[in-house]
Amino acid sequence: MKLEKFKVIDSTRQFIIECTKRLENFPKKEIEISSKIKKNSYDMLEIAYYANSIEDIQNKVIQINLLLAKAKVIDFLLEVAVDVDCLTKKQYIKLVNRLGDIEKFSNNNNYNNTNGVCPIDSLKTVC
Repeated sequence: MKLEKFKVIDSTRQFIIECTKRLENFPKKEIEISSKIKKNSYDMLEIAYYANSIEDIQNKVIQINLLLAKAKVIDFLLEVAVDVDCLTKKQYIKLVNRLGDIEKFSNNNNYNNTNGVCPIDSLKTVC
């Protein structure tokens, strides 16, 4: 396997580690936000491992798009956490930058797996 295939997984694992540190300090009244962030983060890691293991390009693209959708949900939940004062802006920016790395590597992997042709016309990310 190529090294590039692991960048998404490594970035996702780093995000989970960083995020877990931040979620420990969430107030109990906002435990639902924390739980959803954790669940979606682990789902992203599972999807990344699965997408890395499959050979069918079309299925791989579907999995990568699912991973990107989960990242957008996490981004929204992190915004909510800032709005209810569970995260500082600085913490939010650090976590969102990690999510940006995941998205960047996912889009790069998406592009590489389709021989430079954008696989889905309606895909809003740049291939």
